[in-house]
Amino acid sequence: MKRRPLSVTLAGEVRQLHTAGGIFSPDGVDKGTTILLNEAPPPAAEGNLLDIGCGWGPIALTLALRSPATTVYAVDVNVRSIELTQDNAKALGLANVKASTPDAVDPEVRFNTIWSNPPIRVGKSELHSILLMWLPRLAHNGKAYLVVQKNLGSDSLQRWLAGELKEQFPEAGFVVSRDSTNKAFRILRVTRTNP
Repeated sequence: MKRRPLSVTLAGEVRQLHTAGGIFSPDGVDKGTTILLNEAPPPAAEGNLLDIGCGWGPIALTLALRSPATTVYAVDVNVRSIELTQDNAKALGLANVKASTPDAVDPEVRFNTIWSNPPIRVGKSELHSILLMWLPRLAHNGKAYLVVQKNLGSDSLQRWLAGELKEQFPEAGFVVSRDSTNKAFRILRVTRTNP
């Protein structure tokens, strides 16, 4: 994998990291992720946090920088992305980031905060199965924030999530709402209200 240097601002400071081709948004922080990082409420200060589809790591690294007492799980199906996230975490001295494939995460782990710019372009059925794999693993009072472009179906995804989570996990008391809107993007919030 041919790496190249990347200078980006994460958690309010310029960071010197590495990126490579063949991953999502290799040249910097994309618009949707920037909106999520700037507008989502602060992540939980303790417990486990999750970044679904980590790429080179902007969300996972920001979570780890903002909440140093947590364990941040960064998952991706792309091995190149996992290696970059691991190496970028190491470069920033972040020992609390665990980057891996989804199946390497202990299924018993529950998450206090999930942040994601979900991979909408994988197709609806694949996206739905990814979200139904992770969102039910929110801890009691845990919150997920998903940034989705309006023209890529944020409103229909919100409706689908509300119906599907209520139907499949009625005991969890999931509440799906729109947290904020910024130009072409919406941030959807999923809250688990019951243990």
